[in-house]
Amino acid sequence: MINSVAQQFSTSIIRIESLGNGLINDTYLVSTEAKPFVLQRINKQVFPQPEQIMANLMVLNQHVEQISDEKITLTIPQLLPTLANNSFFCVEQDDVWRALSYIDNTESLETISNHTQVGQVGYALGQFHRLTYGLDSAKLHDTLPGFHITPGYLQHYQQVKTSTKISEDNCCADFIARYQPIAGDLETAKAQGLLMERVIHGDPKLNNFLFDKTSQHVVSLIDLDTVKPGLIHYDLGDCMRSCCHNTSTDRFDLELCQVLLTRYLSEMGELFSAYDYQFVYPAIRLLPFELGLRFYTDYLEGNRYFKVVDSDENLRRATGQFRLCANIITQERKIKTLINQMALM
Repeated sequence: MINSVAQQFSTSIIRIESLGNGLINDTYLVSTEAKPFVLQRINKQVFPQPEQIMANLMVLNQHVEQISDEKITLTIPQLLPTLANNSFFCVEQDDVWRALSYIDNTESLETISNHTQVGQVGYALGQFHRLTYGLDSAKLHDTLPGFHITPGYLQHYQQVKTSTKISEDNCCADFIARYQPIAGDLETAKAQGLLMERVIHGDPKLNNFLFDKTSQHVVSLIDLDTVKPGLIHYDLGDCMRSCCHNTSTDRFDLELCQVLLTRYLSEMGELFSAYDYQFVYPAIRLLPFELGLRFYTDYLEGNRYFKVVDSDENLRRATGQFRLCANIITQERKIKTLINQMALM
């Protein structure tokens, strides 16, 4: 079936192979007699209106094409039309497929090996936010209503908790009960007018950054399905959650945080308000809590959302995120001092 879908975008297919290890969509690299391209099946259980994803990507592509800033080196994947000139292909009103340009000679990373790599990630995220700063977020669809709205995840967890037949993990449940007051930190700031909605990537974890194999510079930020209106603090916190997490100890690496944040602010610092700086630490603390909450809720619901290899994988994921969150809380003074020093630079 994959071959017949690929032929909707090209008639010169040579080879199709799996690409990446995303938890939501299925992704393939399609080699052709011309240029290779990326073929993706959109998970309709997660994205019930996939046409909105494609519409957002076209808006983003059009905006990027108008930017003439030579300092912007980040490449955004292009949405490729079908041979019938449609933005996606639908199989019997069920599976939805789209094609994107393939960025050659690149690789994604699963772990950070050195400070140069994490600096590149921070710089690239800063470039993305700078690139989209002038794009009116109201032009974008909210492709995932409730995504990165932590109070909503907490409310859903509490509903699931009362109805689930799966025995709860006391450590996870106790952690959520203890720290649930932090769930509203960013949303309250938004409601008070302290933080403004902008264009966010939505999922800037490490393996969504493409490194050029030759220069080792980040050249692209991929997986743009979650591009939508939101608070860039969710992006920044999630990026640091992914890159500064020592998975062997579940500790937060303050040195990596400093490098990432320094490089990020080299692009975005002049656009940051005093309130933007003030809520960086709450964002760093919140995102592992939020993801742990999502993993644990999915575990209680029978693993409906995230792909798993066994029934307890989401429980292990949740435990790791809560341990990371706890370690961040123990380093609150050091992290805030670091942020305050950067705000004065």
